[in-house]
Amino acid sequence: MTPSSEPDLRSAVAEAVRRARAETPFAPSITNTVTIDFVANAQLAVGGSAAMVYLPDEGEAMAEAAKSMYLNAGTLFPFYAETLPRTLRRLAALRRPWVLDPVAAGIGALRTELLRAMKDSAPGIIRGNASEILALASLWGVAAGGKGSDRGVDATDPVEAAEGAAKALALHTGGAVAVSGEVDFVTDGRIAARSRGGSRYMPQVTGCGCSLGGVMAVYAVVAEPFAAAVAATAVYNLAGARAEKLCRGPGSFKQAFLDELYLATPEDVAANPLETEEA
Repeated sequence: MTPSSEPDLRSAVAEAVRRARAETPFAPSITNTVTIDFVANAQLAVGGSAAMVYLPDEGEAMAEAAKSMYLNAGTLFPFYAETLPRTLRRLAALRRPWVLDPVAAGIGALRTELLRAMKDSAPGIIRGNASEILALASLWGVAAGGKGSDRGVDATDPVEAAEGAAKALALHTGGAVAVSGEVDFVTDGRIAARSRGGSRYMPQVTGCGCSLGGVMAVYAVVAEPFAAAVAATAVYNLAGARAEKLCRGPGSFKQAFLDELYLATPEDVAANPLETEEA
């Protein structure tokens, strides 16, 4: 059941973090080749188990073996035109939760067609920056949106501009949508949460967003979509803020950040700055 109040949400966040540590959820990824290492290490740091998938038969096999998956539309290869649909069909048949990261939505014919075909595949969580969320909402025809960022993975829209699109996408899928930015916005279309923290170094480290999606997939095994998305966002904001105090620049930040993901307690994550409101 989706938490309906801030205390309930904080309790659900703590429980998600606690269960992930105890149960080692297996959440494979079909993800961006630029960020594979970061995604896997972040999943391990929060207590999960990782695997990276490429080929069509592997996608189907992992959908059966796992209880959640992370699908990222970043660096696509031609064979993904078969891998992604076959994996999604198996996930749907098994009613497994999955996380969609529509990286660079609106750029390229293959990416556009694959994302368009996912409209009725009901991802449990969608995570992206504001430009990606706007572009996906427009592509699916659920809300007026944008064409995506002309800078690839970089957002050219503020989080606030994508809030309406995020709500519309969440209501369409029946899951949750997380918009990453200076203040992160997470909603299930009925309730919304704003999560604060993070670091100025995060935009300077490739893969912070992609690895966040992977961590959401870990938490999606042990929590309902909204709580899972908020838990992942909160642990990232907490770890980012703590890591910035220990580093000298982006390189040492990444190392400190993984350490802080690993060290974050359920109580600390649940206490991270958070406000809820009706969507």
